[in-house]
Amino acid sequence: QVQLVESGGGLVQAGGSLRLSCAASGSFFSIDAMGWYRQAPGKQRELVALINRGGTTNYVDSVKGRFTISRDNAKNTMYLQMNNLKPEDTAEYSCYARIVRSGFTNYWGRGTQVTVSS
Repeated sequence: QVQLVESGGGLVQAGGSLRLSCAASGSFFSIDAMGWYRQAPGKQRELVALINRGGTTNYVDSVKGRFTISRDNAKNTMYLQMNNLKPEDTAEYSCYARIVRSGFTNYWGRGTQVTVSS
């Protein structure tokens, strides 16, 4: 079985920073793409950032210049450095990984709450 476990969420004031981590464990060959999604109350889930195995990244416009996604393939871990946080960044953040086993399978973490106070 494969597990994704997030950590690093919390409460921060506007303008502050947080660093989220997502660690993958279990039996698999490798990890293809990884990413972070978020969902705020009453809103649709949105893709915040995506990174492929080679390190190519993509971001939703609202976080460009403030968030940085990275990964350590040797540790099967992904990070999201969030700077200059705004109240509208408040949401539950979930990590996603496209795991290579016998084929490709998508996995999700349980999520970590990020709350930004004004």
